[in-house]
Amino acid sequence: MAVTQISKKEKSVREQVSREEWETRVNLAACYRLMHEFGMTEMIANHISARVPGTEDQFLINAYGMLYEEMTASSMIKIDIDGNIIFNATEYGINKAGYVIHSAVHAARHDVDCVIHTHTLAGMAVSAMKTGLLPLAQTAMRFGDVAYHDYEGPALNLDERARLVEDLGDREAMILRNHGLLTVGPSIMESFNNMFRLERACQLQVTTLSCNAEITLPPAEVVKQTQDGFKPGVRRRWGMIEWPALLRKLDKIDPSYRD
Repeated sequence: MAVTQISKKEKSVREQVSREEWETRVNLAACYRLMHEFGMTEMIANHISARVPGTEDQFLINAYGMLYEEMTASSMIKIDIDGNIIFNATEYGINKAGYVIHSAVHAARHDVDCVIHTHTLAGMAVSAMKTGLLPLAQTAMRFGDVAYHDYEGPALNLDERARLVEDLGDREAMILRNHGLLTVGPSIMESFNNMFRLERACQLQVTTLSCNAEITLPPAEVVKQTQDGFKPGVRRRWGMIEWPALLRKLDKIDPSYRD
């Protein structure tokens, strides 16, 4: 995969992309910064991608070598489903595992505009539990139909893509066994909200099990009712109302994600 660069004498990235793409870049950079703020990072590893507006075969992903707290709108790399780098204003390339996982979802799920993958301690802990995600509280019940994908290595083989999307199905969240977490959404805002809630559910489970106390689980019908109530569009699109407040939080900390 070749790396294409633009010089400082050329136009800014904002001047070279559409207004819609720039807006997506800003929100994607914000998503990376928020993942850092909420402690869901692992140095330069992991990845978040967003579909380029108006396309079905192009998406934006992070430059492999930058920390999440360094991400900006201009640093996002545009690639296609085949792994070709279309636009890159950085000195870095992309993470191959990121390409394998994200290209699989973007190619198969045209209802998905954003994919997030993490290796948090709580997420990895739950990914190793035979029980999977338990409906311990409302935060976890919303993912009653979470998907699971067995570990096949660090996601470097292209043939794993078919099994990834088959296991994901039409769900919003998947636990990659012995690996980590993955969420998707029709927007960056909704995918981030899904990951925030899934991470909280995993933290809750690790905390609860560490107490070594008898656990009470709600009836299956209550879990199903709760899960149905959190499905997209049933009450509202989860993550949309929260996003402006999260951007205000970032702007107070460091607004350079908008650059």
